[in-house]
Amino acid sequence: MVVGGGDYLFPVSYTSPLAEHVNTRTNVGMQDLSSMGEIDIKGPGAERLLNQLLVNDIRDMDPGRVRYSTICDEDGGIIDDITVSKLHDEHFLIVTSSAPRRQTYEWIAEHAAGASAYVTDISATIVFLAVQGPRSRELLQTVIDDADLAALRFFRFTSARIGETRILVSRSGYTGELGYELLIPAEEAVGVWELLRSRGAAFELKPYGVAAMHTLRLEKSLPLYGPDISRSDTPFHLGLDRWIRFDKRTFIGRDALLKVAERGPDRRWVGLALDADAPAAPKASVCALGGIDPVTEEVLAGPRAGEPEDRVRPGGDVGWVTVSQWCPTAARHLAMAYVDTAHCWPGSRLVVRVGGRPVTAKVVATPFVDPGGARMKG
Repeated sequence: MVVGGGDYLFPVSYTSPLAEHVNTRTNVGMQDLSSMGEIDIKGPGAERLLNQLLVNDIRDMDPGRVRYSTICDEDGGIIDDITVSKLHDEHFLIVTSSAPRRQTYEWIAEHAAGASAYVTDISATIVFLAVQGPRSRELLQTVIDDADLAALRFFRFTSARIGETRILVSRSGYTGELGYELLIPAEEAVGVWELLRSRGAAFELKPYGVAAMHTLRLEKSLPLYGPDISRSDTPFHLGLDRWIRFDKRTFIGRDALLKVAERGPDRRWVGLALDADAPAAPKASVCALGGIDPVTEEVLAGPRAGEPEDRVRPGGDVGWVTVSQWCPTAARHLAMAYVDTAHCWPGSRLVVRVGGRPVTAKVVATPFVDPGGARMKG
């Protein structure tokens, strides 16, 4: 078990992270993500408040829709990346990231003063289950009988019932697969979990832990607040600027973000394919390629023992790694890293320190797996 999202404990894995990853890509996996925050916002000023806080626009949302956005401070730094669900014209639900959930609630509550909007942190009352994978719909159709999951489009949600438990089902996820996220009353969640485990046996359901979550999200280049996102970063640094609506006349951070758009960010979050036998450590330095010596050496140990290896000379530091793993679907070691803009173009050759030695890496297009998103959209 590892601590995450404040004071929550997560299983690293239930069996094998590799098996859990592969099973989620081929059958169906389930993860408890109750460390994510849920903030209920209602009242005649709720829409106006959110439109001021979010860089995305929500005024054109219909009830039943989900939308992704960042929340930024006055300097354009990211407070959180969230989803907002519209229940009706005066009622919205925000789902926050795990690490900054209290910070996000306090930010929203502070700005709600005098806005005719009522902000309530309901995180402790909600269990958040992710049911992900190509067979997730088949499984959920056996336990939900009052909602048409086949008709539920991507980034939509609906009310449903599992037995006597009323839940919200959102057609969304953090794996890049067909999947659903269930918001369940906390006092009834154990029964729902056990029912899904029981019914899921016929669909090869396996719970997955944090290790598989990271490899699944890395293959899809999905950022995580903490390792990849902080208030030092703007949406432009992470490639999240496509969700900024500058046609809104005002929102917090708009002027600062316009300045970043005009001059361009000094670094970007990019994907790296590593020529390595192990993943890079978080914060590992990324260097320019100083050169490759003409003399090769023989690898003495590991899976590449006996193979020739170029001797690499690193240049100056140009960035750092935020996450790196062996990714089963891509079948290689991958990483995401912040890299100076001058070196972030696809095909750029760089050097990453792995296990104390320099290895070559190449900037590649992301996401690494299913770039068109066909699997995620079903």
